[in-house]
Amino acid sequence: MKSENKWIRAAIPALLLHCSIGTVYCWSIFSQDIADYIGFSKGATEWAFSFAIFFLGMSAAFLGNVVEKDIHKSSLIAAICFACGMAGTGFFIYYGGQHQGSILALVGIYVCYGFIMGIGLGTGYLSPVKTLMLWFEDRKGLATGLAVAGFGAAKAIASPIMQAMLDNLGEGGIYKMFLILAVVYFIMMFAGHLLLKKPSSWHEPQKAEKGQGMMAVIKSRPITNYIGIWLMFYINITCGLALISQEKMIVKCIGLAGAAGIISTVSAIFNAGGRLGFSAWADTMKDRNTIYKLIFILSIVFTGIVIFTSGIKNSFDIISDERNILLTVLVLGLIFVVNAGYGGGFSNVPTLLSDHYGMGNISAIHGLTLSAWAFAGLTGNQLANWIVETTGAPTEIHGIEVNPTGYQNVLYVTIALYIVSLLISLFLVRPVKDQKK
Repeated sequence: MKSENKWIRAAIPALLLHCSIGTVYCWSIFSQDIADYIGFSKGATEWAFSFAIFFLGMSAAFLGNVVEKDIHKSSLIAAICFACGMAGTGFFIYYGGQHQGSILALVGIYVCYGFIMGIGLGTGYLSPVKTLMLWFEDRKGLATGLAVAGFGAAKAIASPIMQAMLDNLGEGGIYKMFLILAVVYFIMMFAGHLLLKKPSSWHEPQKAEKGQGMMAVIKSRPITNYIGIWLMFYINITCGLALISQEKMIVKCIGLAGAAGIISTVSAIFNAGGRLGFSAWADTMKDRNTIYKLIFILSIVFTGIVIFTSGIKNSFDIISDERNILLTVLVLGLIFVVNAGYGGGFSNVPTLLSDHYGMGNISAIHGLTLSAWAFAGLTGNQLANWIVETTGAPTEIHGIEVNPTGYQNVLYVTIALYIVSLLISLFLVRPVKDQKK
C-alpha cells in the first residue's frame, strides 16, 4: 500500500520514541538541583538514575515477549510509564521541597524516575527496533542506527532546553520542568505509538511455525556465541559509562572548564554519530562482529596513548598555567572515540543478533541482551567513582578540585576490559557461516 511509507510507519515513530526516552541521559543537568531542593546529598539522589538504567534493561529482558507479540501495546505502555514516571518525579520533588529531608520524597523519586520510568525506557527502546529492521531489510544497520542515534542525540537536544527551563521557571523550576516535560513527551510518544506499524507483507510466525521459543533459538547456535555477544555489550557499556561519568571532571582537569558545556555537546554528537555511523558501516560488512573489533581496537589505541603519555595529568601544567595542546587533543580524542564506540555498541546489537538468530524472536532476544545494560548501569559509574575516590589526591586547577591521578587510573581498568572484549570478539563470537547448529 502506498500509504504505508517506511519513514512514516517506522523511522519517524522510532525517533519520536527514542528522542523522548533518551532524555534520561540529561540527569546530570538537574541532579544537583533535585538534591538541593529536597534536602539530600547528590550521592543519595544519584541512585535514581542508576535504578532507571537498571530497570530499563530488566524491563526489556522481561517484557521482550510482549514487544514481540504486540508493538502497539508495548509502545503504549512505554508512553504511559515514561510520562507518569516523569510526572511522579515532579510531584515528589515538589513534596520534598515542602518537607526537606523527607525519606518519602527520596523513595518516591527512586520509584518514579527509577522503576516506572525504567519500564517506559525498556519497552520504548525495544518497540520500534524490529519494525525498523523489517521496513529497511536491506539496510538494517542504517535503520536501527537512525533510531538509536535519536536516543543518543536526545541529550544534546534536550539539555539546553532543560537548562533554559530551570533558569526561567523561577522558584520550584525543577519540579515544574518535570511536569511540563511529562506532557510534552507523552504527546511525542503517543504520536509515535499511533504511527508505528509493521509492514503488511510481514507475516508474524505463530508458535507452531516458530517451533521453538527464545531460549531454544539461542541454543540453536553454540551457547558461547550468545554469551560472547552479551559480554561484549556489557563490557563496552561499563567502560563507556566509567569514562563518560568522569568526562566533565576530566575536561576541567585539563584546564577547559569554560568549554565543558560545548565539549559535552560535541561528545553527545559523537555518541549519536557512532550509533548511526558504525551501524550503517556494518551494513557493508559480511560479518557485523567486525564492527565491534574496530570499536575495541580504536578504544584500546586511544586509551593506550593517553595512558602512555599520562595525558590527563600532563595536559595542563598547574605551575606555569600552560596547556600542552597535543596532549589536550589526545584526551579529547579519547573522550570522543569512547562516546562514538559506546553508541555504536548499542546500535549494532539488534542487527548482530538478527544475523545470528533470525527475525522470529528478535525483540525477545534483544530484550534479554539489554539486561547487560542494566548491570552495566549499576557497575560502570560506581567503578569509576570508587577508583577516583580511593586513588590519587585532590588538586586545584583554576579554583576547581580535581583528581588527575584518579582519572588516569580509571583508564588502566578500562583498557584491560577493552582488551578482554576484543579477545571475546575474536575468539568467542564466531561468524554465522562458521557455526554448527
